[in-house]
Amino acid sequence: MTERIDWRDLRERRMAEPGADEAYEAARIAFELGQTVRELRERNGWSQSQLARAAGMTQPAVARFEAGGTVPTLVVLERLARALHMRLDVRFSPAADAA
Repeated sequence: MTERIDWRDLRERRMAEPGADEAYEAARIAFELGQTVRELRERNGWSQSQLARAAGMTQPAVARFEAGGTVPTLVVLERLARALHMRLDVRFSPAADAA
């Protein structure tokens, strides 16, 4: 018989693999950026298509971005910021666990 693995065990195994922490962090950042863009778009009362036109993108690209499905380049972030009448601010901050 095959051994059954529950979700916690599977996650623990996957997170122990080389590079898993970095991939997880990249996914978190992509998701948070997507949520922020969606909130700004909705605050402007725009559809994804309207934002896409303003940013020189396609609607599916905006949808993927908002869903956290892509790790954006600085060029894409700058396009979105400009379209949303925002300034892109990229900076380094101390890590929460830094002593």
